[in-house]
Amino acid sequence: MNISTQQVKQRFGIIGNSEGMDRAIRVALQVAPTDMSVLVTGESGTGKEVMPQIIHHYSARKHHEYIAVNCGAIPEGTIDSELFGHEKGAFTGAHDSRKGYFEVANGGTIFLDEVAELPLTTQVRLLRVLETGEFIRVGSSKVQKTDVRMIAATNVNMLEAIRKGRFREDLYYRLNTVPISLPPLRERKEDIHLLFRKFAADFAEKYRMPSIRLDDDAAHLLMSFPWPGNIRQLKNITEQISVIEQTREITADILVNYLPRHSTTSVPTVVGENSGGPDFSEREILYKVLFDMRKDITDMKRIVLELLEGSDGNFSTQEKTAIINKLHREVDSETSPLKEEDYYPVITPALPEKKPSYEEPIDEHEEVEESLSLEDKEKELIEKALGKHKGKRKYAARELGISERTLYRKIKEYELN
Repeated sequence: MNISTQQVKQRFGIIGNSEGMDRAIRVALQVAPTDMSVLVTGESGTGKEVMPQIIHHYSARKHHEYIAVNCGAIPEGTIDSELFGHEKGAFTGAHDSRKGYFEVANGGTIFLDEVAELPLTTQVRLLRVLETGEFIRVGSSKVQKTDVRMIAATNVNMLEAIRKGRFREDLYYRLNTVPISLPPLRERKEDIHLLFRKFAADFAEKYRMPSIRLDDDAAHLLMSFPWPGNIRQLKNITEQISVIEQTREITADILVNYLPRHSTTSVPTVVGENSGGPDFSEREILYKVLFDMRKDITDMKRIVLELLEGSDGNFSTQEKTAIINKLHREVDSETSPLKEEDYYPVITPALPEKKPSYEEPIDEHEEVEESLSLEDKEKELIEKALGKHKGKRKYAARELGISERTLYRKIKEYELN
């Protein structure tokens, strides 16, 4: 049976053309005709529940039961009864015998979502089903057989769960016969706008209103957002905008009100995909990193100088002068950060023959030139970011990797319009 990934996407409503998603579909199609156990991994909201449906539909079991069980939604005290069934009187409230999911799904497929949430005692029972196909109802001593294809899914780091004793290693390897990993939405940038348009059309039909659409700036913002909640979060935000906004043309100023705030002050954000852009070269990004480093070093210099000036005689006048001069030269250099010995100078009895004195001239011309060079570069970066975003400070601050408050202060400091 020769089935293309495009046919699978059309049948199961999968939107996108990313290589990661296509590879997951290809693996699902390859493993479907077998009875091998499959473990689907991926972050919450990536659509893990679709893979078991694909596997079941293209398997020999497609005419039998397919049961999906959310292991995290069933209380620990009743999970065994739900999965394996119980006998009458097995516990308080058990007025009748009841079949469990493994008994009902005999001959078919059972999908265990959030499998890492299973209690350890239930994991032992599950391992027995995988190895021998046998299980026992709660409150019974009779062994029963079942023929079930098992597919599990989780958004938990299973090896970490094993290390912490929360999941059995032997069960993990039985479930993980064939692994399928779904990529997060932030790694499917080419699919984000496609998904948005699909959701917008669906909600337009559902609520009987014109479909919303994004302008270029909004589309760029949509694709640069990290989407920690993945497809589920994108769908939720699309529905909010469809219902709440009166205008159908969504701008970046409108869209940003629906996106949760994320810190953009760290260096990884500065050098990430969001901030490079065609207008920012690698050299300019490195300048931005240097600005941050220079500020930290300057703060350290100020603290050390205050300690030296307030010292009670531990250093001689000449020693303090030498250290202070060296601090000034090191800190104001773009490429020579302070070393550990500069913060904690070790004074030895043998001093150099030539000692710096108050009268010894200090070449301040080079320091001023370097400082001004950095300030000019910072000013140029700010002007470029503001120009790129048409004076919108919020996006300019995000581009530069600084807070809006810092940007306001810099604009005032450099007297920028």
